[in-house]
Amino acid sequence: MSNQEKDKLAGVMASATAPQGGATATVVARALPDEPQALDEPGIAFWAALRNRVDAISYPRYRDFIDRVFCAGSTPLIKNLAESCMRVCIPIDRGACGPADLTPDQKLVVARLSHGMHAYEALKTATEIFLLLECGLFVEDYPGGSPTLPGPDGRVVSTTGQPVDKAALTKLLEQNLPGGRLRYIDMIMSAGFPGETVLLPFCEPQALRARASCPCLLELIWSYWHEEGMLAQSMNAISMRFQNRRSVEGRDPLAHLTVDPLRPLSNLMWGYVQDEQHRLSLARRAYEYDHEYGLTLVGKAVPKLRSVDSRSKFIETFHDLLYRCSVFYREERNLQYVPDAFVLLNAAKDVHQLLAQGAHNQFGDLPSTARQEMLMQMWLLARPQLREFLGRRPMMPYQEDWMANIDALKTLQGWTDVSITHFHNLGNYGEQILLSLRWFDWMNQNDPAVARAWAKFFRPEILGYIHAYRVVTGVDLTLDPKDDGGTSDRATKPSELLRRRLEQQRSTQAGV
Repeated sequence: MSNQEKDKLAGVMASATAPQGGATATVVARALPDEPQALDEPGIAFWAALRNRVDAISYPRYRDFIDRVFCAGSTPLIKNLAESCMRVCIPIDRGACGPADLTPDQKLVVARLSHGMHAYEALKTATEIFLLLECGLFVEDYPGGSPTLPGPDGRVVSTTGQPVDKAALTKLLEQNLPGGRLRYIDMIMSAGFPGETVLLPFCEPQALRARASCPCLLELIWSYWHEEGMLAQSMNAISMRFQNRRSVEGRDPLAHLTVDPLRPLSNLMWGYVQDEQHRLSLARRAYEYDHEYGLTLVGKAVPKLRSVDSRSKFIETFHDLLYRCSVFYREERNLQYVPDAFVLLNAAKDVHQLLAQGAHNQFGDLPSTARQEMLMQMWLLARPQLREFLGRRPMMPYQEDWMANIDALKTLQGWTDVSITHFHNLGNYGEQILLSLRWFDWMNQNDPAVARAWAKFFRPEILGYIHAYRVVTGVDLTLDPKDDGGTSDRATKPSELLRRRLEQQRSTQAGV
């Protein structure tokens, strides 16, 4: 046992003597436990890199990427598209079509982007490139700062909020990746794929090298919670109205939506509607939610699922882990008690196994495709034209620019009155927690110190998820099961809990 571990277990003992009836009194106290700071602790380097990647794939960075691609001026990421983006501001004809420095080919691209599906297809391609650039396992600084990174200058930060040397973190990450792979992936490869990997999917591979060495760190639970927050439904309602199709009986709440054709949204919405056949259907997403997490959707448009394989025990097991984490945090604050993290280790192993059981078939492609589509939906919902139509609560603070329009749409449609902010937090926090449980080599860990370090490192995400889940569903995951009437509510699917709350909300509004 290291000296650091001994200090954590024994605590910092303070003694003082004071006369009490002629006797000597000894006061003993244990100092508050330190937050994990050493990057060479088990798993810390990987978890820090994971947090860096999750921040990098967030919507604000995606929005900045799209702005740089199409309107970056002298520093485009996609040169031909950026040079010929919307900086052309006069009508296009054979004689003059914008700045004189545009070549005939660039003028043609500008004309094509203004009509048909070309602008939407360019946005779709840029979104795919964004995910390809950012979703691997590596560490990156972002000079100039980022709204999603705690560091004021955009550098990688530690759990204490202090900048970390990128080179040192990268070196430690490489030490944790034998053969350039995660230890979990290395164990799977050794057991099931003893042959050589190949680069291209057209050969007869034992395994694809890119997916084995650099998995895309995305979790489908991010898409699930944003779907429960009505992101996809909001875009569907707008696209229905765009096509002049009624979506509800009686007067359509979006009847006065008019998107003029002179501004970009009309053309982008045209491309979005035309591309519907190439997007994931609601049924395909619903089946995969059930396959990976045992989560289902409830609604008129949701088909009755006939799943072959469902993770029916995932919700109960995952929520049990979160409950045990909350108990660990409470016990850790007791200065006269050292909590045992072994129960956390066993609970983490249980969740890890369930996640591994669902990592098959569409797991390699559907999460990234769903993320790409939902990032584009966020970007479209944030367009100024929609904000003008929907209006918003001017004093309501939101983390990201698309959120106000979602809440405004939910009010018009009579959907849940819980803000999209909480669903967004469930998606973000849930993704980080599950990524750390899926890709870490939990089955070969027998030291509870690893689980203790994990719980401390992800404390903000775990407590944030527990709080958001209580706000959204009304279920407090920190309550002891015997005080909660058993585990029925904790094991109940979130969609059922949301259905109950929506019925209660409508009954209250109707004065029943």
